Amino acid sequence: MGEYRNRTSGEVLSQGEVRAANANMSLPRVWTSGVCDALNVDPVLASPAATTKAYEVSVRDGVEQNANGDWVEKYVARDMFADTTEDGVTTTKAQHEAAYQATLDATTATSNRSTRDSKLAETDWHGMSDVTMSSEMTTYRQALRDITAHENWPNLEDADWPTAP
Repeated sequence: MGEYRNRTSGEVLSQGEVRAANANMSLPRVWTSGVCDALNVDPVLASPAATTKAYEVSVRDGVEQNANGDWVEKYVARDMFADTTEDGVTTTKAQHEAAYQATLDATTATSNRSTRDSKLAETDWHGMSDVTMSSEMTTYRQALRDITAHENWPNLEDADWPTAP
């Protein structure tokens, strides 16, 4: 169910709240402009989230009237982190960001290790006693084992992974 802006008070209400405020009025399921006029409300239209940069989030910040005169949801970009003080210990915004990035990197590293292990498992049969492993396969498998030492670790791109022979 949508939201509606009261033309008189500017208050934004859900359709259920508008219905409850007009309990003695029979209202259709779908509200046309005529119904909105009778209720003295304007529909609030959905709008895209705000464009964000690193360590920012898009948050709803009320409603605003656009160039067409329609009321739309308003979103703004806000910092994810701020300086905080707890039990007399201050943690800076930069420390919060570093901790968050460390968590993201740890998750990515776990995923990349799983991918590496799968790629090694796919080639394990080359190491069986009745198969002679080629030097290219040996090099490939060693590159997979050394992937954690790559300069972009853990934030690897497709081109950073070794190519299977």
